Amino acid sequence: MHFELTEEHRMLQDLVAKFVNQHLIPLEPQVLKREAIGGNPEPTPEEMQKLDEICRQAGLWGLDSPEEFGGADLPAMALVAVNEEVGRTAVPFHFPPDSPNLHMLRATVNEQQRKKYLEPYARGETISAIGISEPGAGSDPANMSTRAVKDGNEWVINGRKIWVSKMAEADFTILMAVTDPEKGRNGISAFLVDRDTSGFIVEREIPMIGGHRTYEIVIDNCRLPESQLLGERGRGFAPMQLRLSVRRLQMASWCIGMARRAVEMMCEHARQRVTFGAPLADRQTVQWWIADAETKIHACRLMCQHAAWKLDQGQDVRTEISMVKVFGTEMAQEVVDNAMQCFGAMGMTKEMPLQLLANRIRAMRIYDGPSEVHRWVIARRRLGL
Repeated sequence: MHFELTEEHRMLQDLVAKFVNQHLIPLEPQVLKREAIGGNPEPTPEEMQKLDEICRQAGLWGLDSPEEFGGADLPAMALVAVNEEVGRTAVPFHFPPDSPNLHMLRATVNEQQRKKYLEPYARGETISAIGISEPGAGSDPANMSTRAVKDGNEWVINGRKIWVSKMAEADFTILMAVTDPEKGRNGISAFLVDRDTSGFIVEREIPMIGGHRTYEIVIDNCRLPESQLLGERGRGFAPMQLRLSVRRLQMASWCIGMARRAVEMMCEHARQRVTFGAPLADRQTVQWWIADAETKIHACRLMCQHAAWKLDQGQDVRTEISMVKVFGTEMAQEVVDNAMQCFGAMGMTKEMPLQLLANRIRAMRIYDGPSEVHRWVIARRRLGL
């Protein structure tokens, strides 16, 4: 195993770090101001357009898109380094196009779908969403009740999805549905649903902590032609898990960056803040917060690199992905919380990025599988159950 980045990938990480420092962190005051009054912390369309232009000019577009579409097709090891740097800012941002759905599409599209969906998506011309969770089947996709029934040359889909991101702007949605109920996970299929398809209804917007939005979708006799089946019938679960694995590794990498930012802020404050005649930097409690944070950040980075290395080798990484999802999110939560404690009352304000980082991490402990489910999965595999 070799976790050292190549010279090219080290240069890329440095470029991303400069992009974050010069273009994302300076946006934080506007983001914090919008979130403080109940607005959306996402970059505005105008801000996003400018960021997109900078990304294209700097060669930071399509970092894991196929080279044939103008992308860099980076290995997972390099993406860990990239996402660690992106995690340092409270501005919600990822380099377009969004990686997880891209990987799922690459693994499943046929030639027609490749031209209609994958190629425009990889070029950054479209936005996608994915509908997995349901009101009664959040962490257990095998228990989903959304049904797709074959009717001649069409599929008729009925059901409901919840916690779906990006529905306000998504051009198409990857929709998971049960096609063969008697087969359990082997009876789940994926479908491509275009925006404004009849019977595909965005019922409500759901405000989340940190100012983010998710959506609930109703699927009411939604008819799709056979051509909208993504991959093979009953073979949707494995590509969906691939998509989730990519996102979980991405989350853990972001957590390293968020923890780094919190430590940087804590160190700067501890050196300047004097209480009872001595700087906070002299207090053992603060020193231990910093020492423990540095140790756990290092451990999390090694865990992410190992999982990425195995992923690049084509090996089974399900256990490692569950481990980094749990460890990364809980590590970052602890580090950011200690940083907020170090800042005292100022750490509780919405004038600082710490509260946005804390809310983002708190949500990550639920998204793409809560910590308890991942612990359960890790234990069951170790026990051979």
